[in-house]
Amino acid sequence: MFYELKGKRAFDVATASIALVLLSPLMASVALAIALEDGLPILFRQTRIGRDGAAFEFLKFRSMPVGTRQIASGEAEALVPTRVGRVIRRTSVDELPQLVNIMRGDMSVVGPRPPIPDQTSLIDARRATGALRLRPGLTGLAQIRSYDGMPPEEKASWDATYAGRITFAGDMRIVIETLGYLRRPPPTY
Repeated sequence: MFYELKGKRAFDVATASIALVLLSPLMASVALAIALEDGLPILFRQTRIGRDGAAFEFLKFRSMPVGTRQIASGEAEALVPTRVGRVIRRTSVDELPQLVNIMRGDMSVVGPRPPIPDQTSLIDARRATGALRLRPGLTGLAQIRSYDGMPPEEKASWDATYAGRITFAGDMRIVIETLGYLRRPPPTY
């Protein structure tokens, strides 16, 4: 219980701080590559739903051409990313600006992924299970257990499982499993 109330935020700040310092050369290179290929802005900003249903500004490196309409990430496969965008999405480098969201307190390293406001069935399911009380995460139990097309109720169930037993060891296991997941080669079609 102490970890969830006090230790988790300290873990988030320490982890995000270290990651921002270590990854700043990579992040600067990605920012430059995006600007050179497709101009500004470098960041994609979107309203997402966070802790207790509060809206916040979610950050990612922009992977789509300037002027692309905003849609849910599950529908993004229908859009054509830029060349840089393909690389940063495949490697999940596009997610690195969320370290700033973690530092600001909008997000956590581990927690449910933040939905967009019109994903009402997922938001309602998380509210019903108590998982909406958590800060959303850069990664989470539902992400390492997910599959394409996972129904919102199933995602919310994984989020509820996580919310019911938040521990430092559990968070570390999810982070390690996420890193292992990211190292898998992309599927071939």
